[in-house]
Amino acid sequence: MEILSQLWSLLGLLTVLQNVLPSQLLSLLHSLYESLQDLLSPYSYLDIPEFNGYCGVELNDLYRHVTLYLNAVDPSATTCRRLTLTRSKSSTRFSFAVAPNHSVRDVFAGHTLSWTHHVDAVPDSLEERRSFVLKLPKRHRQALLSPYLDHVISRAEEFERVSRERRLFTNNGHGSYDSGWVSVPFRHPSTFETLALQPHLKKQITDDLTAFANGKDFYHRVGRAWKRGYLLYGPPGAGKSSLIAAMANYLCYDVYDLELTKVSDNSELRALLIQTTNRSIIVIEDIDCSVDLTADRASKPRKRSQPSVNGNDDDEHGGRVTLSGLLNFTDGLWSCCGEERIIVFTTNHKVNVDPALLRCGRMDVHVSLGACGAAAFRSLVKNYLGLESHALMEVADSCVRSGGALTPAHIGEILLRNRGDADVAMREVVAAMQARILGGRSRDQVKDNQYCEVEAAMAAVAPRSPESVLLRGSPENWESSPGKKRKIKFLVRLRSLTKSDSGRRGV
Repeated sequence: MEILSQLWSLLGLLTVLQNVLPSQLLSLLHSLYESLQDLLSPYSYLDIPEFNGYCGVELNDLYRHVTLYLNAVDPSATTCRRLTLTRSKSSTRFSFAVAPNHSVRDVFAGHTLSWTHHVDAVPDSLEERRSFVLKLPKRHRQALLSPYLDHVISRAEEFERVSRERRLFTNNGHGSYDSGWVSVPFRHPSTFETLALQPHLKKQITDDLTAFANGKDFYHRVGRAWKRGYLLYGPPGAGKSSLIAAMANYLCYDVYDLELTKVSDNSELRALLIQTTNRSIIVIEDIDCSVDLTADRASKPRKRSQPSVNGNDDDEHGGRVTLSGLLNFTDGLWSCCGEERIIVFTTNHKVNVDPALLRCGRMDVHVSLGACGAAAFRSLVKNYLGLESHALMEVADSCVRSGGALTPAHIGEILLRNRGDADVAMREVVAAMQARILGGRSRDQVKDNQYCEVEAAMAAVAPRSPESVLLRGSPENWESSPGKKRKIKFLVRLRSLTKSDSGRRGV
């Protein structure tokens, strides 16, 4: 009882002194008390406010990183007693945050640290002042602070990249304004696990994408813009759009679908490029059909006696997008206005694309997509029917080797239509392959075969750069001698039988 009475007496004395002593003296005494406490305490305390400066206008980026980091380490699994749980409409994951005036512990390099979320009310205002206070051992402060903050920022950026909602953008025809893009949530389900590609081709692409995403220091060291170009070419239904979606899901990037027919001139094209964000994929589909770029090469040089009115190159081409503007878009000075970007061109006919667009530095990786090989076909059967093996699987493999391979879109439609009966689905696929071998093909399929033969001939003759030769298509196109000889002999035999039958009918 004596101790309690003494405490009450001390509190009463402090109350009297607070009312009697001037505020300046009280502030000085409080500062002296905090200095003495800091001197005797074995810990250091660092305050990270929500806003920079005294005006409270500019957001503190470190505060945002700490918020993301504490969410990434999952405070629910730590000793924090109270958490704030939220979830947005467009997200399927829950977000954790440290409740006001509560602490959470963290361990780094064998040392225990803690974060405290302070929320104080602003006098005569409805606003609140938020900050994080980092508590770390004073003895190891110099050795821990810088590496730990780098760790916090790196982990926060990775968490933000993976957890944020991805968007699909398209240009709205007003690129010269601040909002030249409109967007919707990007929820394409394609992944490399569900993609109908040969396994080693998948590995080559994913390894290249991973090296690019982790190559920030490398690109800066060698003096190159942090971007990469992909050319996807092949017949319709080969999976070019699905591969783009799988790349976006793999890297967690936004997708910008650029429609060149809506772009009025080169200036608007540059404006659209500036408005794109980092960590994004810029896609121009059917590059050979979007605008007439080859006309720039074939057009006659303008006579000296007919100069442009204002010296603008856009006036010469009637205010349209030119090949020069597109080249500068992919590899010019304006292409380095952002970082961590991938530019993807798609085409059905690579021979129709201007060679200047295909060189290394613009399109670094050329991926040839065509009919399904044996492994890709088995992947489709597993995805659609849930089968690892089937009695007709060897028959289908034999048809593929004999030249009856179909595109992933064609096989996927047959499997989707008959997904309720695996036997019927496999019989229909084998029948379609056999019909392709025996000549029961449509005109479009014949054109696809002619396209593949032209591409194979060009690939054998044209010189390849070290980077563009990285990916040249599915393995059945790489198996040059034995498979092709069997296929040629089979087709020659088939044609001779057809001619003999027609001769007998004529007789």
